Amino acid sequence: MSPATLQEQSSVETFFNVVETETLALFEHLSFEFLEEFDVFAPAETGRTRDHEPPEMMRGFLHCYYKDIYGIRPVERELQNAVVCLSCGFDRPPSRDAVDRFLTDLEHVVDEIFDHLVEQAARRGLLDLTYCIDSTDVRTMPADQDASKCYDPTAEEYYYGYGCTIVSTGQKIPIAAEFTESKQAPEETAMRVTRDALAVAKPIWMVGDSAYDTLDWHDHLLAAGVVPVAPYNARNTDDPKDIEYRVEDRITEHSKDVQLKQSTLDETYNRRTGVERTNNAVKDCGLGHVRARGRVHARAQVFLALCLRLVVAITNYERGDNPGSTVISV
Repeated sequence: MSPATLQEQSSVETFFNVVETETLALFEHLSFEFLEEFDVFAPAETGRTRDHEPPEMMRGFLHCYYKDIYGIRPVERELQNAVVCLSCGFDRPPSRDAVDRFLTDLEHVVDEIFDHLVEQAARRGLLDLTYCIDSTDVRTMPADQDASKCYDPTAEEYYYGYGCTIVSTGQKIPIAAEFTESKQAPEETAMRVTRDALAVAKPIWMVGDSAYDTLDWHDHLLAAGVVPVAPYNARNTDDPKDIEYRVEDRITEHSKDVQLKQSTLDETYNRRTGVERTNNAVKDCGLGHVRARGRVHARAQVFLALCLRLVVAITNYERGDNPGSTVISV
């Protein structure tokens, strides 16, 4: 992009004003050059090269999601803006085909990109010793033939779309997630996401609602040295136990020396609101505005929203250490 092109669309003064805005802070402390290591972004065997590199395309999508801009055409239009284009690292605006191609390729590795950003958050000490697990709804357009009519037991209503199970910690930090067919995810999903979260770092506590009152989930966590805290669900038995949390029974059965006060379990369970705040933050980052059609496209958008939430959290941490810096929202 030449200086003349920039001046045609925006004055230099306007450009430098925009440079100071919060969106550009997202790119200040994180490098996206690692994207170039993925085979999916390699040049085609025919020798055709990419018009735009993966790091700048990723910055472009993050900018758009932060600004509540979703979909191939809206993203392409936003990146035509000279100031936005230059701030994301482009030398010229990407075409609609380039935007579409990048998103299609991204679908193959977006969960690995999410894992990379989780590692970045962990290195900065943003994880704490309490993990929370919960599922949330992912509402999409009726035109999405892969989506289905789902039930949200929390809202006591039906919706059209998918679901997402998230483990979070710290200040609204998602550290493990799985895209699901509906909000009510099967037990195997909870186990898989739990294992993924423990692979990042081991907490002391793992908190879930009564939907996670399963023996396998509790025993897996206890074997890993983590205390599971989920309310006991007596609906599936004719002889209910006199306990508030399943872990009370598991400790009694497996250990005579360990004791947990009821007040400690209550206090720990009250931290479960953290995952609800994380879910809301991720929805603000795009999970609540899925415009994609098809399960694969929708999953990519959900993980992009998770990535943006991590980038925002890391940016807030870095800028919070700098006197006079402005913490960005979401």
